[in-house]
Amino acid sequence: MHKFIHFLKDWKNQSKYMMWLIRYSKPYIPRILFLLILDVATSLIGVWMAIISKDIIDSATSGGIVKQAVFYYIIAIFASLLISAMTGLISIVVNEKFTFGIRKQVYEKIIRSHWMDVMKYHTGDLLTRLTSDAGNVADGIVNIIPTIIRLVVELLVTFFTLFYYQPMLAVFAMVMAPIVAVICFVLGRKLKSLQLKVQESESNYRSFIQESLSNLLVVKSFTNEEYVTDRLVQLRNERFYWVFKKNRVNIASSTLMTLSFNLGYIGAFVFGAFQLSKNAITYGMMSIFLTLVNRIQVPVMSLAQYVPKIVSILASAERIMELQNINLEEKSSEHITASNIGIDISDLTFGYTEEAVLDNVSVSIKPGEIVAIVGRSGIGKTTLIRLIMSFMSNVEGNIVFQNEYGERESANAGTREFIAYVPQGNTLFSGSIRENVRMGRLDATEDEIVAALKMAAGYEFVCNLPKGLDTEIGERGHGLSEGQAQRIAIARAFIRKAPFLILDEATSSLDEKTELSVLKGIQNLHPRPTCLIVTHRRSVLAYCDREICIENKKIVDSDLEGYHAKAAAY
Repeated sequence: MHKFIHFLKDWKNQSKYMMWLIRYSKPYIPRILFLLILDVATSLIGVWMAIISKDIIDSATSGGIVKQAVFYYIIAIFASLLISAMTGLISIVVNEKFTFGIRKQVYEKIIRSHWMDVMKYHTGDLLTRLTSDAGNVADGIVNIIPTIIRLVVELLVTFFTLFYYQPMLAVFAMVMAPIVAVICFVLGRKLKSLQLKVQESESNYRSFIQESLSNLLVVKSFTNEEYVTDRLVQLRNERFYWVFKKNRVNIASSTLMTLSFNLGYIGAFVFGAFQLSKNAITYGMMSIFLTLVNRIQVPVMSLAQYVPKIVSILASAERIMELQNINLEEKSSEHITASNIGIDISDLTFGYTEEAVLDNVSVSIKPGEIVAIVGRSGIGKTTLIRLIMSFMSNVEGNIVFQNEYGERESANAGTREFIAYVPQGNTLFSGSIRENVRMGRLDATEDEIVAALKMAAGYEFVCNLPKGLDTEIGERGHGLSEGQAQRIAIARAFIRKAPFLILDEATSSLDEKTELSVLKGIQNLHPRPTCLIVTHRRSVLAYCDREICIENKKIVDSDLEGYHAKAAAY
């Protein structure tokens, strides 16, 4: 009773999930309705076949067979087979399109939301929601819900047909329905909580596999093969526990309902046999009794067994809705002219937790300046870059871009259109080198790709690869050295020809000669972009106009003329 009350209290959320499902289903409603019509037609044909079989049996016991009834029965069989085949094919097509439709919308939501908000979720968990949960929702809308409606129609048609022939037997056949409905309703909340646990354990399971494979080098370096295998088994056991617990509830309830309906069927059989012994009914009537009683009980039992699937759909809808509630990035409709871009940062405060990483900092960078951002590890250099790139929300203060014409625009997702960015680490995709470089500007020509690689000191080694620009690399640039991968990433930024360039430890894996070649290339660009270089290397300062040092959550800005003079004298 306690669970029943809790389920009623949660009805507001359940109805919210249902409304979300209906809203997502709107583009597919015509096709889903067509599938529903085919399903209902199959049910009606089944009832019609029961009536025809009665006529055939009655005519046979009278010494003859109505050929017309046999002919209709054959037509009904072929019609049922044809409709079932059509339903199956259409269902596959609609299900695939609907599944992709949900995945596409959720995927777009993820890539258009603030990076920091999305990073709260593990990649494995996001993949589970995009695959398993989206599949559950699509299967529910395309297959399960229409099937439930078809079962309800079949139940009503069968009941009234049986009631026409024998009212008492129809009522007797339906007596278990209210009991089953109450059982299903009470089990609903319990099954939903178990389904959520199953999906969460599946996310943890997938997340660990994805993460351990992505960091396979670390696993092997520390000889942790046995540990990760044991951890995988542990996560599998956790998942198995919740799967087993959920299915134990399903099997127990299904067994109880099956037993109830079998008792009902036996009762109908005994009642029919008793009527037949008294010559109150014909053999054909006995046949239709048994057929229709079974066709009443099967939909009710099937409806009960669909309760876990409905619960699964609602649980998956809840998990997808959670992603849909992430705030989208702000993107202004009008942008400043992308020419000679500088930036003003004023009163900027930000922290990943309640403790600030940057506290009320201000700095201005003029168009065309090359500025080094330095400071010890973990002090906030990359955080400052992420804020400039507008990757995060909940920022206090102002970050404003300005151009040579005096136009100004606050940092938003749209301002990335005039920024070229080389993040830390290996950020290459699997595919050809050409495809990786062209991601910086999708309409880049072959000559522009070559020029960008030369500027990044990467063209020579690319030419020496087996297939040159068409050489295929694996995930995270597998097949290239760290230095080679870094040069491809720098070329990807150069090809953008953006007026604002950000290099976040982008030359850390390069030797000194190659690094200097890249920095000279930046200096010789025309028009020269504004460039921010996050670095730990003092050698980089020789190519910079200014140095920004982050200390104690503040920015210390200094000119490098004195440093250049000392370097020249040395």
